[in-house]
Amino acid sequence: MLQETLFAAAAGGTNAANALSQMGFEHMISEMINKPGEFIVSWVVLLTLVIMSAMSWYWTVINVLRSTRLKGQADRVTSAFWETPNAQDAIRLMEEQPKNEPFSKIALDAAQAAAHHQRAEGSGQGMGETLSRSEFVDRALRQAVTRESTNLQGGMTLLATVGATAPFVGLLGTVWGIYGALIRIGATGQASIDAVAGPVGEALIMTAIGLFVAIPAVFAYNFFSKTNAAVIAKFDTFAHDLHDFFATGSRVR
Repeated sequence: MLQETLFAAAAGGTNAANALSQMGFEHMISEMINKPGEFIVSWVVLLTLVIMSAMSWYWTVINVLRSTRLKGQADRVTSAFWETPNAQDAIRLMEEQPKNEPFSKIALDAAQAAAHHQRAEGSGQGMGETLSRSEFVDRALRQAVTRESTNLQGGMTLLATVGATAPFVGLLGTVWGIYGALIRIGATGQASIDAVAGPVGEALIMTAIGLFVAIPAVFAYNFFSKTNAAVIAKFDTFAHDLHDFFATGSRVR
């Protein structure tokens, strides 16, 4: 009796150890490689999550670099514009800025609009009767701010999409794993842990991967939404000052 009890305990321990080994990520990958036909859904789910993660991290890095660059450029460019003694030198300074610098682009659009309006009035084209200088500059500034604000949103839609859908993609893998466990129970006629450990482990791993993909994307989206809103507010403030400057000839403080 004692020997039978010890044997049963040993057998149970062996089954538990085998079951535990079948619930790991390494075992799941080996099964997917050895039996690709049976794990086609798992492959689709896993590859989708990997692609989603790679794309979200790519845009996270891009947005971090862009936010860092804009944070350093904003005060420097705007201060340089207002501290320049005359408008011509200020415009020339803006033209020397990098092409991806948004504040200088906004200033140049305002300057070009004011110059175009002045030339049109001087040539007798009657633009002053249709649009005043203030209205013409205001329209150019609105378009410039909208354009640069839109450029800030690069990757934000993808981050929001990944954050919202990755858990459900992982859930698809979870449902498929549980379905596989039920199929195995029906095929073997037993519901022992070693019979269903593999499919259940796959289900849990897919859920975890989906969350690992989604959570950083959600954090990144919320962070960049806040930082972009702060930059857009600086766009608006700079644009208002530029409007006053090019419409009246002096900055209203």
